[in-house]
Amino acid sequence: MIAQFEGFEINPVHNGDAWKICDLCVANIDRFKRYFPKTLEQNLNPTLSQLFVDNKVKAYENKDVFLYTLKHSESRKLAGLIYIKELDWGKKQGEFAYCLGYTFSGKKLMAKAIKTLSKYAFESLGLEVLQIIVHKDNISSVNVAKINNFEWQRTLKKGYTPPNESPLDMELYELYKS
Repeated sequence: MIAQFEGFEINPVHNGDAWKICDLCVANIDRFKRYFPKTLEQNLNPTLSQLFVDNKVKAYENKDVFLYTLKHSESRKLAGLIYIKELDWGKKQGEFAYCLGYTFSGKKLMAKAIKTLSKYAFESLGLEVLQIIVHKDNISSVNVAKINNFEWQRTLKKGYTPPNESPLDMELYELYKS
């Protein structure tokens, strides 16, 4: 386990997580389809989810991508997923991406998880710059960045193209190791 807070815990993804990830994705299709289409399409059934988890466990071991689960400690219900991706070990930089199930929204859980994982990324992974890239209309995600003192850097013109949509300008926020 990486950390615990207020009855929730953050863990690296492991082979036993496939069913829970599948359930989370299927229950939140409408919520995840715009900003998490790749994760969603890889978790639409248990077989796909097991392949997804196997790949993410290997990526974690190889330090290519770190995927964490956010679970309720008592019920073991999966609340969300948090990636540290786009790792540049030369720059000691990584980017957060995260999704939260609708039943857990409105509790500032992701803000607390990002605070915890930021400290972990600086102290244990050796990263020095953490990024969050978000669309300005995704107010919940903008708030996660702001609550955790990520500073707005610039607008990334046509920085992301959601499925079946035109490219969107995205906002880049960064947090630096103090």
